[in-house]
Amino acid sequence: MLSLLLIVVFASRGFALDNGLALTPPMGWMHWQRFRCLIDCDAYPDECISENLFKTMADKMAEEGYLGAGYDHLIIDDCWMGEHRDAQGRLQPNSTRFPSGIKALSDYVHSKGLKFGIYSDYGTKTCAGYPGSHGHLETDAQTFADWGVDYLKLDGCYADLDDLEPGYIQMGKYLNQTGRPIVYSCSWPAYQEPKGIKVCNQSYTVLCNQTYTSLFQPNYTALRDTCNLWRNWDDIDDTWSNVTNILKWFSENQDRIAEFSGPGHWNDPDMLIIGNFGLSYEQSKAQMALWAIMAAPLIMSVDLRTIEPKFRDILLNREVIKINQDALGIQGRLITTIKKIDVWTKPILPNEGAPSYAVGFLSNRVDGYPYRLNVTLAQLGINQAEKYKIQDVFDPMTREVSQNETIFVRVKPTGVVLLTATPILDKQK
Repeated sequence: MLSLLLIVVFASRGFALDNGLALTPPMGWMHWQRFRCLIDCDAYPDECISENLFKTMADKMAEEGYLGAGYDHLIIDDCWMGEHRDAQGRLQPNSTRFPSGIKALSDYVHSKGLKFGIYSDYGTKTCAGYPGSHGHLETDAQTFADWGVDYLKLDGCYADLDDLEPGYIQMGKYLNQTGRPIVYSCSWPAYQEPKGIKVCNQSYTVLCNQTYTSLFQPNYTALRDTCNLWRNWDDIDDTWSNVTNILKWFSENQDRIAEFSGPGHWNDPDMLIIGNFGLSYEQSKAQMALWAIMAAPLIMSVDLRTIEPKFRDILLNREVIKINQDALGIQGRLITTIKKIDVWTKPILPNEGAPSYAVGFLSNRVDGYPYRLNVTLAQLGINQAEKYKIQDVFDPMTREVSQNETIFVRVKPTGVVLLTATPILDKQK
């Protein structure tokens, strides 16, 4: 039985996506959360899903500091397609809203120094009802490569749940065969997790019984070997309660999923909604900080033409981005809750003799004033060095403390304090 297990394990790895991409969490812009499936260009000429919208956003990303900060992918979501495939069975864009075609749009995006991403769906239809990729995986993979696509988001609407895993794996194989490096964003756990589905990897079907199921971490081994990132849970919406619901799910499942996140393969809690309508300034800082600590993809979904400067500054905060893009690629975790304030930590570089950390204090309080929390680094498990340099990321402040010295933070209601703790080592030892 052990030899059979080894055979299926190595056989499954032969289909792994091996593209060397996304060694840090992907960054970019995607239209869905802000613009959804707005296709009435007569009524909404500046907001409808069209080549003009994406060219404008590409211009903004290149000219207003987003590309320079690391947001290098412009990604189209649903509703770009025509109602039918062409005579050769290939997807085609809506000819009215994308008169120049997708290849021309891709070339434009590339001319701005950006990478180009596109959306499809593994099912028979996309979530908005456009042609899906089911039955056309190889054709679609080659079409995307021919168009110069650098990033594919493959959704999972209108698909058989039992077929999701092998189908996504097959699409990864076809993407590999094109020879073009394409970041592969998968969605199959987002459809299985809410239903409580815990299944063995398809490659191990012969062993998936009561005796052997416990040998495998359901879904996530295959995800890590197949995809560069994957949506774990429900879509994000433009409300603070939705952000906290996502954080709750990730913290409750962190021991099960965090180990599968790392360079080249990331858990994805969905888009940044900073600068839209639902989050306050403090809540926007909180989303940015927690997405950074979780090593989440930083995919904006906001109108870059109208975003207020204070929200733009959050998205462009180089110190927060540095935490997110840390080369160690460790997903941070919720380690404790004190007085209704969640404390998250993430090991980061430098790591010379003792690790550095990012520490996020997220308030679930509604007191109406910044609540003072007293804590020591040792209480938070940060005790590998005797002394640390503490830096406040959003409100610049630096001080040196010992691991057992009481420090305090004042956290605003539904707000965040984000610190880094860097060990101070005795170089003479």
